[in-house]
Parts: sequence; structure tokens; C-alpha cells
Amino acid sequence: MRISVVIPARNEEAYLQSCLRALAAQTRPPDEVVVVDNGSMDRTGTIAAALGARVVICPTPGVALARQAGLEAATGDWVATTDADSRPVAGWLEALEAQMAGSVALYGPLRMFGLPWWQEELTEVGYGVFLKLMALLGQPNLAAANMAFDRAVALEVGGYPAVEAREDVLLGLKLKPKGRVRYVRDALVRTSSRRVQAGWGRFFAQQLKNLSGNPEGYFAGGGGKES
Repeated sequence: MRISVVIPARNEEAYLQSCLRALAAQTRPPDEVVVVDNGSMDRTGTIAAALGARVVICPTPGVALARQAGLEAATGDWVATTDADSRPVAGWLEALEAQMAGSVALYGPLRMFGLPWWQEELTEVGYGVFLKLMALLGQPNLAAANMAFDRAVALEVGGYPAVEAREDVLLGLKLKPKGRVRYVRDALVRTSSRRVQAGWGRFFAQQLKNLSGNPEGYFAGGGGKES
């Protein structure tokens, strides 16, 4: 089975190199890494190409457009996604691949880095509790920083909705009726704490907006309006 990793990126030269190196260190290497350069004005595309990624150009800014471009360009049987400011642990793809048979989509835990250690611990624990709650409600929350799906099935349902928020979560909900969606505990991705630079209060307020169906930015793990 071939696995493509897709990363949308807009002006991500500060983070992208670490993400690509984390992918290069996987115990199960990706069959291809696709970086979607979403109208960057920095060295994002140059860095991606230098580190062996296939660069796809999506000139119109918009993360939903970039993710869809990556989905369509990927050649793998499965697509795994993460963000330019994220660092999957070494066993990430191996853990996901072990659960692909009989599934249409997978997702895993997130842990922020760049915070005091106890806050990093709380982000992982808190996010895990949130995922369990959403699963109990029958609404699995697949964040693009750590999800994977059967590419053919994703294309069958039309891919990502053309919205600039929750496009990852909404794709997960579109995939749910097509088969089994599994949570993979060992498939950890560490993601940047830049999401909380404006303060935890604003961060949580944004998540409530996302859940209310009136989102103005990415959901947890999505990064921001720009990847």
C-alpha cells in the first residue's frame, strides 16, 4: 500500500524544514511527500524541493483549496495529512498503517510544543478528552494535523468542502458513512504552540465558534487561516 503525506504550506519557511525532517525519520517512510505551496512569498517551495518533497503549486490562498490540490495530486492509496508547523513522532505512519485495513479514515492525538512541560502535557490530555467526547457524540473530530484516509473514498465524496474552516473535520464527517473511522492512540503528532500565542482565552473562544458552526479559522490542529 502506498501512502502519500500531504502538507499545505503558505509562508512556512520557519517551520517546514523541521516537519519534513520528522517525516524523513519515520520508521515507515512515506512513499511520497507532497507540499502544496499555497501562494507563498518566502522560501517555502524551495525548502520543500531541497528536502525531497514534490511541490504542488496552488496560487490562490486558502487552506481548503490547498488541501484539495494535495489530495488530487497525491498518488498514494492512502493520504496522511499534517501541517507545516507540526512534527509527527517517528512511529506515526507505522501506527497509522497498522490500522488502515478495514478503515476509511484514521486520526490521532496532538500535543503542542514550545510551552512549559506541564502545559504541553495538558494539551495532549485535554485534546484526548475532547476527542473521546466527540466520538461519544458520534461526531469524530479529524484534525488535519493528524489524520489519514483512503484517497479513493475521499475523492468519491468530493474531497474537502470549499470552506476556510473545519474543512478537515467536515471531510471526516463525509467519510464516516463510508466505513470505519478509527482513533490511533500511538500516532502522535506534536504541533506548534503558535495557536495559543494570542492567549488561551482567545484560543478556546475560537474552538467554540468552530463547534457552533460559525468558524472563522482552523479547528484545533489546523493551524490558522494560513497553513
